[in-house]
Amino acid sequence: MFKRVLIANRGEIAVRVIRACQELGVESVAVHSTADADALHVQLATRAVCVGPAKAADSYLSPISLLTAAVESGCDAVHPGYGFLSENAEFADLCAKSGLSFIGPSGDIIRQMGNKAAARALMQEHGVPVVPGSDGPVPDSTAAAKLAETIGYPVLIKASAGGGGRGMRRVDDPADLERLFDEARAEAVACFGDGELYLEKLILNPRHIEFQILADTQGNVVHLGERDCSIQRKNQKLMEESPSKALTPELRAEMGKAAVAAAKAAGYVNAGTIEFVVDREGHFYFIEMNTRIQVEHPVTEMVTGLDLVKEQLRIAAGLPLSVQQEDITLTGHAIECRINAEDPTRGFCPCPGKTEFLHLPGGPGVRVDTLLYNGYSVSPYYDSLVAKVIVHAPTRLEAIRRMRRCLAELVIDGYPTTADFCHLILHHPDFVRGQYDTGFLAQNQEELLRWECQSLSDQ
Repeated sequence: MFKRVLIANRGEIAVRVIRACQELGVESVAVHSTADADALHVQLATRAVCVGPAKAADSYLSPISLLTAAVESGCDAVHPGYGFLSENAEFADLCAKSGLSFIGPSGDIIRQMGNKAAARALMQEHGVPVVPGSDGPVPDSTAAAKLAETIGYPVLIKASAGGGGRGMRRVDDPADLERLFDEARAEAVACFGDGELYLEKLILNPRHIEFQILADTQGNVVHLGERDCSIQRKNQKLMEESPSKALTPELRAEMGKAAVAAAKAAGYVNAGTIEFVVDREGHFYFIEMNTRIQVEHPVTEMVTGLDLVKEQLRIAAGLPLSVQQEDITLTGHAIECRINAEDPTRGFCPCPGKTEFLHLPGGPGVRVDTLLYNGYSVSPYYDSLVAKVIVHAPTRLEAIRRMRRCLAELVIDGYPTTADFCHLILHHPDFVRGQYDTGFLAQNQEELLRWECQSLSDQ
């Protein structure tokens, strides 16, 4: 096992990785910007190093600053968390060249799977179902229009290097394709420095189902079941649960087999996620692979009993997986709610501010991953995620009731959050029945916001 690991991230994921290191007897080195000098991860790590000013480009996104901190502090590995440089192939390469273990896949695998058009082609070669669409990048809007006529509208224009809904446009009318193609390309260049696009048939209001996989350096690959991530706002996940009510045991087994095949096709090593969409007839299609730990990984930890970050560290140290496929069972039901410092009644506008008072829920089957403490000021420079509330219970209905109770207990004073909005979703009849898809919030957001405004006026 490693002696000392640099945590190349911030916030709740940095805290999460530091805790796993502590339990393994591994020293942790936190990095921070000047804006994060009093952050929780800085206080919990074995030691901390300032890597630059508040702007992420000059600190958390600066490979040279991070690697200098790692080498000078005597680290032998780097954990990238999620976001920032976690899926940056060049950063993974630089870690290797600096004699540091990158706790994730190699730069070559990140490049292969990070290019969604190339990943799609690889899946086709290995028999993993993909959404009908282009066989590779689409060179221009003329070629896109011809393909769209063949596969039928609506279609999705997607950035090959995309993520988080960036560089993506839905096209319902052929007359709009050229304009939207140009918009998607411009956004892709601005966000990713890469204007390459591909085209897919839009599967209307599917379930978004992702399978967690683990793969070691000995060639062992396992899947840890699925997470249903269909509660989304503008392609950004808000809540996740496992197992999915949309899957039968037979479909779960088939999708799990496809997820393992996808990871093996890529020669994948470490933790990753194979993402699928499932249509109303139960057909599933590969859409992309995330080559990092996911925000929602605690959901899988709750139903499997495995610590995914510890597994990541074991794998990167060259150790075999601690489990085989037959050892893995899904027990009970888990739900995660992402708590963002945002105001749902004002278009989910980010609302950084000082945490005047904090009370976290507890009790059986409750976990809270957070960067908050009383008096902590949420920075305007970074993502608005401030906490994740995760619950586990024997059944889905018990998990829903437990999460309702937890969100009612949660107190974060000083700025608005999405906690009340999540609480309302948990009371919506369609969610309670498990009859929802990726179109749920688009269809019900106005109603939920009316409920929230009414609740605020009653207080």
